[in-house]
Amino acid sequence: MLKAGVLGAGHLGKIHLRLLKQSEKYELVGFYDADTASGKKVEAEFGYKFFDSIDALIDAVDVVDIVTPTLSHYECAKQAIAKGKHIFIEKPITNTVEEAEHIRELLAEHNLRGQVGHVERFNPAYLAVKDEIKSPMFIESHRLAEFNPRGTDVPVVLDLMIHDIDIILSVVKSKVKNISASGVAVISNSPDIANARIEFENGCVANLTASRISLKKMRKARFFQKDAYISVDFLDKKCEVVKMKDAPESLGDFDMVLENAEGEKKQIYFDNPHVANNNSILDELESFANAINNNRAPEVTLHDGTEALRVATQIIACFK
Repeated sequence: MLKAGVLGAGHLGKIHLRLLKQSEKYELVGFYDADTASGKKVEAEFGYKFFDSIDALIDAVDVVDIVTPTLSHYECAKQAIAKGKHIFIEKPITNTVEEAEHIRELLAEHNLRGQVGHVERFNPAYLAVKDEIKSPMFIESHRLAEFNPRGTDVPVVLDLMIHDIDIILSVVKSKVKNISASGVAVISNSPDIANARIEFENGCVANLTASRISLKKMRKARFFQKDAYISVDFLDKKCEVVKMKDAPESLGDFDMVLENAEGEKKQIYFDNPHVANNNSILDELESFANAINNNRAPEVTLHDGTEALRVATQIIACFK
């Protein structure tokens, strides 16, 4: 079991503490939070050991789980790496692309592992259809949330849309060619609703919408490719695959067939893959433990996190 410590005991930090405590791959050593009063309260309520300094916590563990505000990710990661510790770092990886690239360099120099918390990669609905997504040419995603003051210190692109940016970059095997976007600040001082269009060199186009001022929640993505349509509902953990194939000579009474202008007949069939019941955050944390123990690349590398941040930063630049 790897000894783990958490930096940051806010909303998400408490979730990480609970899951690391129950994991069979980690031994939870304790946590540090800059707010001493809050840290002492968490210690008293849940029994996790509170360390009174970052250095003391880092010295006591093998893996540092960074769940602090984004602005502090860079400094926390540097301190952990300098002491030879592996790092799990919540998304977005850092505040700037330059910081992210420096963290990657430091990690490589010290021969350590790092993983970024892009948790939707572990969403069971996405995992159920991941292997079906092959060369998508049009992607549409909607990530809508009700207003919550937590997270409004950053644009909605870094708060919400970055989840879908990471998913899209992981399935489109091509370089980004062009980005256009618009965003509107409604309640916050930074955009609360945004739309982005990402064009790739292979012709694929992704249209992303994110809002944190919606009346209802939605987290859906749709992938269109040759002879197939795949939808993923990240919120309700449902998915659907609609495929087309050449129609057979003899058709059954309930077979669905489309005929195009050239007279080609295609049979349509539906597939609802089995969606496993899992805890995505626990799975991402344990996958990182497996990467460390087996000396292999993590599922979501710091390179992945950096590229998602790079695209997010380019989208935000379009707002100015």
